[in-house]
Amino acid sequence: MKRVIESGSCAETLGIATELGRSASRGDIITLSGELGAGKTLFAGGIAAGMGIDGYITSPTFSLMDVHEGTIPLYHFDLYRIEKPSELEELFFEEYWEGDGISVIEWPERAEGRLPRRVTAVTIEYTGPESRRITIEHPDN
Repeated sequence: MKRVIESGSCAETLGIATELGRSASRGDIITLSGELGAGKTLFAGGIAAGMGIDGYITSPTFSLMDVHEGTIPLYHFDLYRIEKPSELEELFFEEYWEGDGISVIEWPERAEGRLPRRVTAVTIEYTGPESRRITIEHPDN
């Protein structure tokens, strides 16, 4: 199922992400694609809020992954610094992707085919200074 949503502000984008976080279940993988500054980390924060996780979510650009504890753990990945898919082999990220938490992955294209097919793919596009087009594609069941 594919859904395209127009957001006119950061608050609206956050609300869309919060809704997605509320509906997420253990084992879900949500990928976030878009240009630098499009709002991927803001969206990850909204997902966390929807999961009931308190606190400000920052991008794990240098650590590559942060774990946020909640009723269901959130595994937040930022693959921006990954240069070759083979680097993922050394990090064992699949153990998290296949775990009991919810994985949110920024820059999923850096994983080049290593992600399972059952991901919810979110693409965020600039349409103006504060506005975004958000496409959410849920996996076929």
